[in-house]
Amino acid sequence: MLIIPAIDIRGGKCVRLIQGDYNQETVYGEDPAAMAERWINQGARFLHLVDLDGARDGIPYNRKTVEAIVKQSSVPVQVGGGIRDLATIDDYLSLGVRRVILGTAAFADPQFLKEACSKWPGRVAVDIAAKEGRAAIAGWVRETGVRAVDLARRCEEQGASLIIYTDILRDGTQKGINLQATREMAQALKIPVIASGGISTIGDIEALLPLEPEGVCGVIVGKALYAGTLKLPEAIGQADRKGD
Repeated sequence: MLIIPAIDIRGGKCVRLIQGDYNQETVYGEDPAAMAERWINQGARFLHLVDLDGARDGIPYNRKTVEAIVKQSSVPVQVGGGIRDLATIDDYLSLGVRRVILGTAAFADPQFLKEACSKWPGRVAVDIAAKEGRAAIAGWVRETGVRAVDLARRCEEQGASLIIYTDILRDGTQKGINLQATREMAQALKIPVIASGGISTIGDIEALLPLEPEGVCGVIVGKALYAGTLKLPEAIGQADRKGD
């Protein structure tokens, strides 16, 4: 199982939000590219970048920051936030991004998702953030009445290569992953799932690892790394031992 550090970018800085709330922000670094290098030096094999400004407003505001990270990164990078047209996808993939992540656009325009997946097979993922089982969009600030699992199935049918599943109420809280909801999501799909939201300690990693046979191929870790309650090398080592 991949342990994937998250680098959330807002105003060109590396930040973390609590439950996706833009009013509950902590700045962890002025230079996201330096933060990316830090995680790579600690053993990261994949990076998760989010343009928070883009996620809320639908425009890739932090493209230059993403480009700087991708150019120096020795590991694959996936990017989400504000990707709502084919031109933006093409631009990011041309920079060297391994995988783009759609959110709002996948919900609002299934035909767009289908076209993107057809044009770039295997390189389009969908981030499904849920609050009490219902999907939320527009930087998680607008809730929908659609069940997260139903949306995931629809995205799979449209050609999505992977689902990132985030429990909003756990995100940034370090209260542990929602194992039941993550398991249900993985069991409902044929494509892999990356878990996100709530990881706090090595115990949370250990609790998630048994879901790998169910289809959970990775976990995104954010605040726990920045707050120091989880050490990246330890988490990667634990996942590697379990996989042997």
